[in-house]
Amino acid sequence: MDSFSRIILAQQTKDPSEKISILYEVLDDPSSGCWALRAKEQAIIHLAEQFMEDNWAVDLYSLLTHLRSFFSLIPKAQTANVMRNIIDSVGAIPGSSDLEITICKEMVQWTRAERRTFLRQRLEARLAALLVEYEEYSEALTLLNGLVKEVIRLDDKLLLIDVHLLESKLHFSLRNFQKAKAALIAARTAANAVYVPPVDQFSIDFQGGILHAEDKDYNTAYRYFFEAFKSFSALDKKDPNVVLSLKYMLLCKIMVGQAHHVAGIISHEAGPKYVGPDLAVMKIVADAVCRRSLKLFKIVLRNYKPQLEEDPIVHRHLSFLHGDILEHNLCRLIEPFSRVEIVHVSELIGLPVDDVERKLSQMILDKKLGGTLDQSGCLVIFDDPKTDALYTSTFQTISNIGKVVDSLYARSAKIIA
Repeated sequence: MDSFSRIILAQQTKDPSEKISILYEVLDDPSSGCWALRAKEQAIIHLAEQFMEDNWAVDLYSLLTHLRSFFSLIPKAQTANVMRNIIDSVGAIPGSSDLEITICKEMVQWTRAERRTFLRQRLEARLAALLVEYEEYSEALTLLNGLVKEVIRLDDKLLLIDVHLLESKLHFSLRNFQKAKAALIAARTAANAVYVPPVDQFSIDFQGGILHAEDKDYNTAYRYFFEAFKSFSALDKKDPNVVLSLKYMLLCKIMVGQAHHVAGIISHEAGPKYVGPDLAVMKIVADAVCRRSLKLFKIVLRNYKPQLEEDPIVHRHLSFLHGDILEHNLCRLIEPFSRVEIVHVSELIGLPVDDVERKLSQMILDKKLGGTLDQSGCLVIFDDPKTDALYTSTFQTISNIGKVVDSLYARSAKIIA
């Protein structure tokens, strides 16, 4: 029975163990002709699908180790494709992140021994992405520093774009925004020299939006997220990244005080294809912000934690917005008073006394509120200071006299000389 007949037999077999055994027989066939190699490629695909269906990540790892002799028989580009597909299959299995990192590290060592530079660089980029994702920042930074220098020397523009984007994401996670911006600029510079696939263009625009939002430049961030949304949605396939970019577009509108535009953007841009829980929650947040209701806003944050608090970008900016709404509500409540107990303000706004006292102290220190907190637990609000014009004119007169004296001193010095 030839190899293709065995593959057909394996597909017809319902027992997974028997199917795997038949496919491994195809891989272990010593023949290395053109048709034998094609049959082995098909066997690899079917084995990977079976292991992925059964969530057998360890068996995928064993398969990749088993294929090392096969990799010496096929072109290097094909080796990279097979290896990438198997690693992707491991990553798709829940709870296999540690194994995926281990596989990448071992394959990097194997490519070094085999002197496969092209494949090694891409595996190191994949490993760095995994390390950043799982917050192994120190190891990722060491790996990326060496990889950037090497890729710049080889002038591989597409890989350089990916590496600089990873570098930007890493520095952003480390809260080093200057280096994150510099890495993104480097990625854009490399992208200007070559054709950039839509996926890479999406990543560049998306990261640009995140960095501008961090600078509180929400209008520019909105434009970047919009470009990211358009570049990826043009591929006409549903992807979580498309929904995420649309979600951040809505976040930017909320942050600039245009929450009333959110419903229109959802109906115009999203359509039925992308409508889901993430966009629905952002619409609820926008409604709460439009009402300037702190109580409703806190209820929304509490009831929709997976979509809001578990997303670090949304959580960070909504926390800032929460503080802004709290300040607005406090100013509105204490406006009629010249002296008021903090406990009373706490009852009016529906927050713990400690939280209200802490926020009032911050507002006084930031000079957003003129007043003081006394030892009896009261907020004393100062009247708006009135500037006396006499002080300004007196200061101007003294300044002019000083200039005259300086001029006379300079002239007398010249006469004496």
